[in-house]
Amino acid sequence: MSNAPRHGVARVISKLGIGSRTQAAQWVSEGRVRVNGRVVRDAELPVRQGLDRIDVDGKEPAPATRVALMLNKPRGLVTTVKDEKGRATVYSCFADAALPWLAPVGRLDKASEGLLLFSNDPAWAARITDPSSGPAKTYHVQIDRLPDAAMLAALEHGVFSNGEHLKARSAHCLRSGDKNAWLEIVLDEGRNRQIRRLLEALDVSVLRLVRVAVGPLTLGTLAKGQWRMLTRKEMESL
Repeated sequence: MSNAPRHGVARVISKLGIGSRTQAAQWVSEGRVRVNGRVVRDAELPVRQGLDRIDVDGKEPAPATRVALMLNKPRGLVTTVKDEKGRATVYSCFADAALPWLAPVGRLDKASEGLLLFSNDPAWAARITDPSSGPAKTYHVQIDRLPDAAMLAALEHGVFSNGEHLKARSAHCLRSGDKNAWLEIVLDEGRNRQIRRLLEALDVSVLRLVRVAVGPLTLGTLAKGQWRMLTRKEMESL
């Protein structure tokens, strides 16, 4: 008997980079998937990748070419494929592009802007989002007041929010005006609304939040709402 690990058939299909696990589960429920010649209806049916033959619509799917792209996300778009509330999503930026299936690598909330990655390579995406080994993320954040040394130190020391200890790797002031300022905040990890929660705990409001870099990859001159493919070298650098 083979000792090959078994995983749910929908998960195995999604690892090929041809669709999300949700999409693959839908294909299974519609009877479009066969395992070793038999139609299956259970998306969690254990299969042995590389040993069991999986067909979708009568053909064995080939792994998709692994690609990634970067988008300069505008404010007001939701980072999801389809929003249950009918709000515009980041995929509207790709409306006229002939792209393969791509999933967001991490997230930016609706009110945030800047560098957002997409890929059809789940393993690469998992390495990017891994808080223990993934690249740092750099943000430029406009706040509603002038920072002092104590505030910046508090951001780096961290705060507790809903039982989580949140902190920045580094925080410093980029520039300031009469009533507000821009900070550069670098995070080692990307928990949900982490920067906003950090600042809220210090009674500071965020006016704008822009992700400008992921590791060595910078937003550069990419216009808002525009995207470009990453080179193989850029993917490897992350």
